[in-house]
Amino acid sequence: MKFSLEWLKYFLDTEASAAEISAKLNAIGLEVEGVEDPAESLAGFRIAHVLTAAPHPDADKLQVLSIDTGDGKPLQVVCGAPNARAGMKGVLGLPGAVVPANGMQLRKSAIRGVESNGMMCSTRELELGDDHDGIIELPADAPVGTDFATYHGASPVFDVAITPNRPDCMGVDGIARDLAAAGIGTYKPFVQEPVAGKFPCPVEIRTDDPAGCPAFYGRVIRGVTNGSSPDWMQQRLLSAGQRPISALVDITNYVMLAFGRPAHAYDLAKLNGAVVARRAKDGEQVLALNEKTYTLDSEMTVIADASGVHDIAGIMGGEHSGCSESTTDVLLEIAYFDPDRIGATGRKLGLTSDARTRFERGVDPEFLDAGLEILTALILKICGGEASEVIRAGAPPVERKLVNYEPLLVEKLGGVDVDEADQLAILSALGFEALNTQIGPGRKTWQMSCPPRRHDIEGSADLVEEVVRIHGLDNVASVPLPRVPGVAKPTATPAQQMERRLRRAAAARGLNEAVTWSFLPTDEAEHFALRQAQGDREQLWVLENPISEDMKAMRPSLLAGLLSAARRNADRGAAGVRLFEIGRRYFRATDGSSDERLTLGIVLSGEKRASGWATGKAQGFDAFDAKAEAEALLAEAGVAVDKLMVMGEAGEQFHPGQSATLRLGPKNVLARFGALHPRTLKAFDIDGPVVAVEIFLDAIPAKKGAASFARPAYAPPALQSVERDFAFLVDVALPAGDLLRAVKGADKANIVDARIFDDFRGQGVPDGKKSIAVEVTLQPGEKSYTDEEIKAISDRVVAAAAKQGAELRG
Repeated sequence: MKFSLEWLKYFLDTEASAAEISAKLNAIGLEVEGVEDPAESLAGFRIAHVLTAAPHPDADKLQVLSIDTGDGKPLQVVCGAPNARAGMKGVLGLPGAVVPANGMQLRKSAIRGVESNGMMCSTRELELGDDHDGIIELPADAPVGTDFATYHGASPVFDVAITPNRPDCMGVDGIARDLAAAGIGTYKPFVQEPVAGKFPCPVEIRTDDPAGCPAFYGRVIRGVTNGSSPDWMQQRLLSAGQRPISALVDITNYVMLAFGRPAHAYDLAKLNGAVVARRAKDGEQVLALNEKTYTLDSEMTVIADASGVHDIAGIMGGEHSGCSESTTDVLLEIAYFDPDRIGATGRKLGLTSDARTRFERGVDPEFLDAGLEILTALILKICGGEASEVIRAGAPPVERKLVNYEPLLVEKLGGVDVDEADQLAILSALGFEALNTQIGPGRKTWQMSCPPRRHDIEGSADLVEEVVRIHGLDNVASVPLPRVPGVAKPTATPAQQMERRLRRAAAARGLNEAVTWSFLPTDEAEHFALRQAQGDREQLWVLENPISEDMKAMRPSLLAGLLSAARRNADRGAAGVRLFEIGRRYFRATDGSSDERLTLGIVLSGEKRASGWATGKAQGFDAFDAKAEAEALLAEAGVAVDKLMVMGEAGEQFHPGQSATLRLGPKNVLARFGALHPRTLKAFDIDGPVVAVEIFLDAIPAKKGAASFARPAYAPPALQSVERDFAFLVDVALPAGDLLRAVKGADKANIVDARIFDDFRGQGVPDGKKSIAVEVTLQPGEKSYTDEEIKAISDRVVAAAAKQGAELRG
């Protein structure tokens, strides 16, 4: 929310500087995101007097002006404005000044052969309005040579982030109240005398939806002239980022920003019959002020007449009943809408507005009459006309909440000692009323009446927060938490400990950790949700109110975000990318509930090794690099990698034949790895080849029993190991890993290791076959092997291999 210091001082009598006010706002929990001083952007612009105006010798539409800037040395300026003339006063931008509207720096230059020393400015060029038909004309008494920023009264503009629980500060008036309570000046409450109605209201006003619109007030003002709003109002609206439109529209916007109270003005000539707050009918449509058509349903509250819907209640008015320059009679509407209904409607329609922001957080239900009187008085003063009597349909929920409050809670909960009298003064300044108080020693309870505008107050803890923040959060001392003597016990869970180990291991292997969004564009999320390696198609979680359309679906895989990160790095010239991330993937469980699972993702793209004189051409990543990363990190997670099965079905996102899964048993998939499918690379606009790994950390079985802190002592074997080589003929389609696993399991008591050292296909090997050579390491125990024992072990190896269809070569 933006507002100027001048506007703030309308409600707050203070001599504090912008810096002091900014510091105090931060101290009381109203975060200042920035302070802009328009005087800085108007530096170099002065009030000037046009002494003479002569035609340009070489251009019909230009004039050569002689300008007095107050220093006694007239300047020559070329100007094309139609209203430039001798005797007028305007704003001159001197050489070196920067035009706020376009950032152009002025300099001395020749225009059609005539020297020009600056520029006479329009309101649009100085961002003071939209008028660009001519240059600014100042009153005759404007002091020549004065900085225009000083003359104009440029005031610093605050940009304050209002948290959702403080709708009472969605107006300048509420912020002034908080500052006054904190000791920055004196609050000046605005009191508007009631405007007597001159005639009965000619329009029936009622609410047929008391749940969605408990109170609906209105009155007619006839005989208005809808011209431009006064300069003071336009400047305040501009400081808030609002573009002045017309007097009637500006007045409603001004009241909303000044008091946090949205309202609406209808052109009475465009209404037909009674104006009613009611539920919409399924399928009804309305053309809103943003020129978009919205289809409504029966859960939404609208403002309508006999012709149809004119307003999406509490969110946005309709295009066809808005006020224009020709409007002469208006119907003023001010209402109280149910915050939950407004929020649900806005989310369903995907429609946001300043009014919705205030109504869904909760406006002041007591401010209906006062708000209507302020609107009426401003319209009569600026636009003329006469007002009707007020029609009040329904009643707002103005019952005050009573909270039992113990002053001792401030020290107990807030950690700061505040005198009871000061506590009472703070709460009173914020609008809370003490129905019974007792100040003095001993424990006591006050009954506090809360103003209806404070929807955030639920109990005594909220009142403690009010006292502490106004007293000053900086005054709360930092106190260390009590510590139990001795060595602290570990608090990390086994899963957290595993995450830490994996992060260190991945970084040690040369991978760079990435942190990507948990939200994805829907098409990217659907690409990775087609069919996961662990089973059936997954249903995406799609957000109803995403931050943007590119962040609409919860990620079903970490690879999508990592691929986007790899593409961004490649686009910026990175030759090789090695990224990993540990996070959660999200999907719907079979029962429709939300499910999230811990996962480690890896993406390797680009060059694995750069070209060089010793190594030759650059080398890219392949599926075996992905497998190596998967096995290394699974081993770090405590998985017995030698017991894993390598199987297919890595998923449609991976290249068939260049990908696989690592499983602990036929069904428990621990990881998938391999080269990504060209279709996946095309979907993410990244050049291949790219390999990836996804380790499903939630699928890793937990260790049984308590893990020992210390490793067992190493005891080297007493006898030397024995190695035997075997060469098997196997079907060319048989995975070598399956054969190796069978050999290792042939005699677990004696075989301590086995490795494949040759894969031959060629002369001497039948078609459709391959020769796999395996080296088996045997470890004797208490005595050396006899020839018979070695032969028995060898027979068991051959028998185990035969079960895989292997035949020992002669």
